[in-house]
Amino acid sequence: MWTDPTRKVCVLMALWAVAHLGSPVHGLRALRRTTGGRRGSAGLTGQDANGVPLRRSKRGWMWNQFFLLEEYTGTDMQYVGKLHSDSDRGDGSVKYVLTGEGAGSLFKIDENSGDIHATKRLDREEKAYYILHAKAVNRVTNVALEGQSEFVIKIHDINDNEPRFTRDPYVARVPEMSDIGTSVIQVTATDADDSTYGNSARVVYSILEGQPYFSVDPETGLIKTALPGMDREVKENYQVVIQAKDMAGQNGGLSGTATVNIALSDVNDNPPRFTKTLYDFRVPESIELGSAVGLIRAVDADIGENAEMDYRIIGSDGPGMFDVTTNRSTQEGVVVLRKPLDFEKKRQYSLRIQVENAHANSRFFSAGPFRDEATVKVTVEDVDEPPVFERASYVMEVKEDTARNTAIGSVSASDPDDKNSLVRYSIDRRTDMDRMFNVHAGNGSVFLLRELDREENAWHNISVIATEFSKCSAGVISRAPVYVRVLDVNDNAPAFATGYETFVCENAKRIQTVSATDPDTPLGGHRFFFSLAQEAAGKANFSVRDNKDNTAWILTRRNSYNSLQKSVYHVPVVISDGEYPMQSSTNTLTVRVCTCDREGNMKLCNAEALTARAGLSTGALVAILLCVVILLMIVVLFAALRRQRKKEPLIISKEDVRDNVVSYNDEGGGEEDTQAFDIGTLRNPEAIEESKQRRDIVPEAFYPAAVRRPAPPPIRDHNGDVRDFINQRLQDNDGDPTAPPYDSLATYAYEGSGSAAESLSSLESATTEGEQDYNYLSEWGPRFKKLADMYGGDDGDSDS
Repeated sequence: MWTDPTRKVCVLMALWAVAHLGSPVHGLRALRRTTGGRRGSAGLTGQDANGVPLRRSKRGWMWNQFFLLEEYTGTDMQYVGKLHSDSDRGDGSVKYVLTGEGAGSLFKIDENSGDIHATKRLDREEKAYYILHAKAVNRVTNVALEGQSEFVIKIHDINDNEPRFTRDPYVARVPEMSDIGTSVIQVTATDADDSTYGNSARVVYSILEGQPYFSVDPETGLIKTALPGMDREVKENYQVVIQAKDMAGQNGGLSGTATVNIALSDVNDNPPRFTKTLYDFRVPESIELGSAVGLIRAVDADIGENAEMDYRIIGSDGPGMFDVTTNRSTQEGVVVLRKPLDFEKKRQYSLRIQVENAHANSRFFSAGPFRDEATVKVTVEDVDEPPVFERASYVMEVKEDTARNTAIGSVSASDPDDKNSLVRYSIDRRTDMDRMFNVHAGNGSVFLLRELDREENAWHNISVIATEFSKCSAGVISRAPVYVRVLDVNDNAPAFATGYETFVCENAKRIQTVSATDPDTPLGGHRFFFSLAQEAAGKANFSVRDNKDNTAWILTRRNSYNSLQKSVYHVPVVISDGEYPMQSSTNTLTVRVCTCDREGNMKLCNAEALTARAGLSTGALVAILLCVVILLMIVVLFAALRRQRKKEPLIISKEDVRDNVVSYNDEGGGEEDTQAFDIGTLRNPEAIEESKQRRDIVPEAFYPAAVRRPAPPPIRDHNGDVRDFINQRLQDNDGDPTAPPYDSLATYAYEGSGSAAESLSSLESATTEGEQDYNYLSEWGPRFKKLADMYGGDDGDSDS
């Protein structure tokens, strides 16, 4: 049998033979230009309807497509076709020119013969055809002999591309227990070859691996299940290899493969099963309500929501004692206590619990019931229990005037383990910090240690402790809350609810409306009675009118008082309640009389009233105090600034000519120190500094200027000229009345007279340019030659 490369070469040779042996005749015939007679001598073929002779006109080139085989592997250039013009007489005067796509690079033409060859191997998948243009021109004049014509070179396809899948690998899921023919996934492969030519791009699918579980449709590539009853719990993952082959699956076609990973998804095809048929739990009788008694577990081969279970009690010898819930994270059943256990009443319970799937699938009900049952036994263990009070809480009532050591109630507790066990009672002092109550240790009677006041505290919450003293266990305790309500008795007298002082105008008739308050709370509500005190009833200028609504008016007789006669009056008022025993009190109302205008506005009161009325508010006092503090701070700051103030220094500018004397403690190197200060720089008697105006002295308008003596002639012997110069300047400064009254260092700017060139500055020159002689510059050497040429000429030269 031939191998794939051998088949490929055979196919290429067959296609090449068809293209070169079958089509050239037609191609050559089509490439020729068909014409009639020559220009000026065209033959007559007939006449039209008007008798005008008809001439056969010259037609343009007519081209057919050239077919060129792709992937040519020969050693010579592949021949495409031949161009020929009727104008070509074979004498070499015609030149053929080729332009367009690939002309000159992919396709070359023999300009003499018109033969076209392909220079490179072509791939149809890269470019299926090329459009070119051909024309014949005169070789000498380069003038076109024919019009430009277009032709197409089409690349002939061969089967040189294998099918390729769009993905690799594919991933798919299909439910377990699916029927035969259930669709899983569709795979797709593409072939780059020409689908319009032959079978090179016609793909056929087949399955190489994965049988007998799956099959594939050869035309569409759709993968389906091929085996019934595939169980995920037995095998979950499958790997299927699909082959795509071109040439319609015939021998010699190219092929490609892809892997498809198929997983079976879970369905609820398995019921839950208990791991045990009997569960036994032991719990103490003191376990709290809502606590877990034990865990039961059932298993399910399914996963996810198909393995979710629900537990429920279907039978129990203690109805309502227990309940079972499902832990959704572990799918375990939790047995929970709902009622208290009592070892002395019942020591064991039996439960029947059923489990079933939360999401059952009716498709698999025929396989059997999707539920399971198990028995749970709960054994109650005895514990030493604390005493139990007859009631969960106690409420006792007592009047607030009850005497000490009076019993207000009792509590009772017993030992549930032994009814004959002794119980001792006590007060939890953390709930009775003031030690107002106590309890009899033997019989549980609660009595008072102190008198109670309802107005201070209407309720007292205490806790009574019952302690067990049995032979087996001593000190086991329990607590019971006791709520003591203090009942009210009428033990408080009423008093004014409003103020005890009022300001009124002269001759006012109604002075004040008063009301009362009482801390007691009678059942029917308060009822107060108002009256004038007996000692003031006969001589008082005032009277009291009871309004029968727990208020009263304080009235006066007209013109019975004025501010001139008496400015302050005291009205005693007796207030009593209507309870038993009756309580009363005398309250004094202070009336201050003021002078008022016609509109009733107070204008003038007595001195005491004015003081009370005119008192400054707290805000005003704070504002005044703040102003005083600010003024004091300003005064202190001003004094400090004046104390720190100093005279302005005489030297206020950096331009001052004086320098402060600074000692550096530097002795220098003596006479041999050549780097020290050279005294010779001071030797210049001509450089006498002119007097400068100093800013720290009085101007000369007020004091006469110092008389300066002429400088002595320079002495060049040793340092005498320097000494004389300094002495002269010192005398001048000492005799100057405008000198400042403190020591200073005077700078004399004395350079000395050692420079042979003296000063070259034109600013200090006493003569003009024309009066100076610069001939000596030529004697200073070549460095001053330029200056000598500029300034050393005579007057005649400069004038010319």
